[in-house]
Amino acid sequence: MFPIRCFTCGAPIGQHWDEFIKRVSMGEKPGKVLDDLGIKRYCCRRMFISHLELMDKLLLFSPAAPGEEG
Repeated sequence: MFPIRCFTCGAPIGQHWDEFIKRVSMGEKPGKVLDDLGIKRYCCRRMFISHLELMDKLLLFSPAAPGEEG
């Protein structure tokens, strides 16, 4: 889950996440995408560059519900 706001300055950034991922996966450079989206502060840029989707990996380690096999 990508944060809605930058942890440092509090600027709203969550609305740009889908566009950022789409364009970077198509081969654009992350720095250029962030420039095009208007993300100028280095603290906000850090949020995009350093974010890892861990939820899918964490779900692999969640205990099974009662009555279910692992």
